[in-house]
Amino acid sequence: MEPTQEPYPLDVAAVRADFPILDRKVGGDATVPGEGEGDTTPLVYLDNAATSQTPEQVVDAIAEYYRSYNANVHRGIHQLSQEASVAYEEAHDRVAEFVGADGREEIVFTKNTTEAENLVAYAWGLNELGPGDNVVLTEMEHHASLVTWQQTARKTGAEARFVRITDEGRLDMDHARELIDEDTKLVSVAHSSNTLGTLNPVEELADLAHDRGALIFLDGAQSVPHRPVDVKELDCDFLAFSGHKMLGPTGIGVLYGKEGILEGMEPYLYGGDMIRKVSFEETQWEDLPWKFEAGTPNIAQGIALHAAIDYLDDLGMGNVHEHESVLTEYAYDRLAEFDDVEIYGPPGDERGGLVSFNVGGVHAHDLSSILNEHGVAIRAGDHCTQPLHDVLGTAASARASFYVYNTREEIDKLVEAVDDARELFA
Repeated sequence: MEPTQEPYPLDVAAVRADFPILDRKVGGDATVPGEGEGDTTPLVYLDNAATSQTPEQVVDAIAEYYRSYNANVHRGIHQLSQEASVAYEEAHDRVAEFVGADGREEIVFTKNTTEAENLVAYAWGLNELGPGDNVVLTEMEHHASLVTWQQTARKTGAEARFVRITDEGRLDMDHARELIDEDTKLVSVAHSSNTLGTLNPVEELADLAHDRGALIFLDGAQSVPHRPVDVKELDCDFLAFSGHKMLGPTGIGVLYGKEGILEGMEPYLYGGDMIRKVSFEETQWEDLPWKFEAGTPNIAQGIALHAAIDYLDDLGMGNVHEHESVLTEYAYDRLAEFDDVEIYGPPGDERGGLVSFNVGGVHAHDLSSILNEHGVAIRAGDHCTQPLHDVLGTAASARASFYVYNTREEIDKLVEAVDDARELFA
């Protein structure tokens, strides 16, 4: 099949030049990057839903912090501490601007999306939920959301409910309307599924929740890196996402929360930086967002997240989304050419930037191993969505996921490798 001649929305060659790792060769016996006889296969990195690669500009931001103004924040009067504090605070401002928040008061830095979910569960859920209440999730939730609210409901005596998915991998909104009732305190939903690629109707879910006096928490780990997201347009009460899925480093995540809600929540981690005044009898918390950032934070990672957002904004989030859409539809159509390949989720032109699938007679782990021999890196397993895979009737699936530096030619290599696996197991 000849690749389409439709131009990319991004200058992919220029983008790829910022990611030296994409020039690596992998495979064989090599254990040291760039060395060994086995380094013969060009890397095709299609595991971006797990972790994206990091451009030179972000690496430089980390290095510049450690080389030039490495110091703790909010602790010292000396110049290095002042410079680090300003850069760290400006990173909060930049994130707020990126997602349309009112200001840094609504942006709490965490380690990742998972910690952001747990922060809300501990600081809000344990205090607000009780017997007779319910939390509504969906069958497609990541474990970070599903397990967090399942266990919080168990601790508080509340009920965890799950909106069904349709055969096409979409939410059954009639079922959602049944489950979200006057006793619902929170709706927690993936903005975009990390397994199905489904983009959920979160604005409608937010309306349903708010009409019944409930809050809505959006897991934005698979949406914020890939498309324009505005918290005011979505009218979400909480939004969480991770830096390492959007060209940033590991160890930095974000919790957005409406300021009035965060003000009413008690911190669940105590210690330095989140305290304004302390005596032997009582303690006063620091202002937002610092009251939720106890101890020395991930300073370098926060500053690097600022750089990653600058990089994405320079590309244009609309262009990022369009580029992924081109690749995703192409990958879906190419894989659909095989009659023994089952693809999960909505059609190729109605999903986020990933395709999860299985090849008849080939376990996903075996498929991933064969693809690795071709230099193609994908994810294989349950993608932290075991209950969803139970609904799908499979223990595991293979997932190819795309980002700003991927090309149709790389998808062709994926398809060629899948075809080789099919022949091997025929």
